[in-house]
Amino acid sequence: MELFVTKRLDSLDAAADKPGLKRHLGPFGLIALGVGMIVGAGLFSLTGIAAGANAGPAVTLSFLVAALGCAFAGMCYSELSTMIPVSGSAYTYAYATLGELVAWIIGWDLVLEYAVGASAVAVSWSKYALSLLHDFGIAFPAALTIGPFETVKLAGGATQSGAINLPAIFVVVALSLLLMRGIRESSSVNNVIVVIKLAIVAVFVAVGFSYIDWHNYTPFIPPNAGTFGEYGWSGVLRGAGVIFFAYIGFDAVSTAAQETRNPQRTMPIGILGSLALCTVLYVAFAFVLTGMLNYAQMKGDAAPVATAIDRTPFPWLQMLIKIGILCGFTSVILVALLGQSRVAFSMAEDGLLPRGFARVHPRWRTPWRANLAFMVFGSLLAGFVPISLLAHMTSIGTLLAFVIVCAGVLVLRRTRPDLPRPYRTPLVPLVPILGILTCATMMVSLGPANWWRLVVWLAIGLVIYFLYGRSHSRAQAQAAE
Repeated sequence: MELFVTKRLDSLDAAADKPGLKRHLGPFGLIALGVGMIVGAGLFSLTGIAAGANAGPAVTLSFLVAALGCAFAGMCYSELSTMIPVSGSAYTYAYATLGELVAWIIGWDLVLEYAVGASAVAVSWSKYALSLLHDFGIAFPAALTIGPFETVKLAGGATQSGAINLPAIFVVVALSLLLMRGIRESSSVNNVIVVIKLAIVAVFVAVGFSYIDWHNYTPFIPPNAGTFGEYGWSGVLRGAGVIFFAYIGFDAVSTAAQETRNPQRTMPIGILGSLALCTVLYVAFAFVLTGMLNYAQMKGDAAPVATAIDRTPFPWLQMLIKIGILCGFTSVILVALLGQSRVAFSMAEDGLLPRGFARVHPRWRTPWRANLAFMVFGSLLAGFVPISLLAHMTSIGTLLAFVIVCAGVLVLRRTRPDLPRPYRTPLVPLVPILGILTCATMMVSLGPANWWRLVVWLAIGLVIYFLYGRSHSRAQAQAAE
């Protein structure tokens, strides 16, 4: 059998036109999906970390550098999503360009980005939800707020071992059930959440602007402290690496291609539009935060946003920020679970996963069995696995997907230059190569522990592929005819 058999593009066109998933999403819905996945709690935490330790007030430039790196990958995603407007994102693009084995690797890898990432965010959601409940005087049994491998310190100083993180399980189950109900309902809820969290960030920017101390911007780029990455221009670059992950998530837009009206026109709007909107939001937030609080005071401060808010006479802003973070987490979990179920749907359609993952509910028009499977998987991870392990598994999988998509554009430009491209990535091969180099550099910076986790995860996936996927592959069967 041919391990690198590619999926015929005419079969992908047929899949795009085949009735099944409901086409509901337009440009606004796609942008909201992208913003929903991108804007999480990273905005409130990573900005202060990068400003305090790396870039100072020039963290605003770091956000622009990171956005440029994401734009390289975003333009490549846009080209492939208009050429291949079906569910599956990087998995489907790899199948059409680099072959089945690479497609399986990236599909399995996307489980790291979406399912494991959703579980990690659910654990953080649990912590903020409990903190908000505590503000209203509502207590929750400590043993039911963390997994069995963690302990929590009680008010009297004693420690309590965990049993299960019930709030984290609750949010995964609730959002999975919403996704099963339909793309229209899921998109509507996501749109509301996105509007709320954008409004909260806008309130912080508007209120905080009046309390800026303009002396905090001098020097705008602090002189290098003698170490690469500690201020100076090298600090701006290191800061970009730190906050790069605040942009991750725009790729989830491409998983909804088969539920999008006129995807050839609207997919680039959704991908690049959400990136542009988030860049403006991030730069404004960073500018105000570094103006309210001197960058030197942010170093070692676990909650610089809270410290900045304390400089204002508005303590209610603290509560508002918590609500914004909760909204951010909720939309990230929702879009991640949506993306994962659509990737599994595509893999099952190709025969690489059991056919049940591709079953569409006759009334809801959603891949409800895929949603159900990842609801169980994700809630078990969220309820029992520590967040430190979950979070470290997520980022490297995302960057690998970016690298493969950029490579896919290069391959198709050489092998199929005749294909219609409603959106064309500019300056090929420069932009895809820059995308590959940027993302590969970020992967290297993540350290050996993350690479070992990725290798072990991919090894498990390869065992499944050779035991099941390869013998059930539709592309392999067509190639043998």
